[in-house]
Amino acid sequence: MPRILLVEDNEMNRDMLSRRLQRKGYEVIMALDGQEGINMACSESPDLILMDLSLPVIDGWEATRRLKAAPETCSIPVIALTAHAVSGDREKALDAGCDDYDIKPVEITRLLSKIEVLLNGKPSA
Repeated sequence: MPRILLVEDNEMNRDMLSRRLQRKGYEVIMALDGQEGINMACSESPDLILMDLSLPVIDGWEATRRLKAAPETCSIPVIALTAHAVSGDREKALDAGCDDYDIKPVEITRLLSKIEVLLNGKPSA
């Protein structure tokens, strides 16, 4: 069962996304801020990280840069999630090291497709 680290400070978003991902067969572990996300990525070795970009303590941009710079976490795929998408954010997220980018509110079918591509190299049937 693939493990997904959900780094999200909004309780409603965490609850909704974690339940939907668990129903699709993923194990979900959660962090509430960027520093906790970095710590959990190192200690839990998830298969993929869903990273909110607007986080307390350390924002998602910086947390991703640190994860991608560390040998023990650099190969974990990261999908950036943001509710405040503005022009250039996708490129900025990819430049920070994110492997993909999605907007909130999350369209679960689209997000699942991106997760499957990063985990398996192809979308699920």
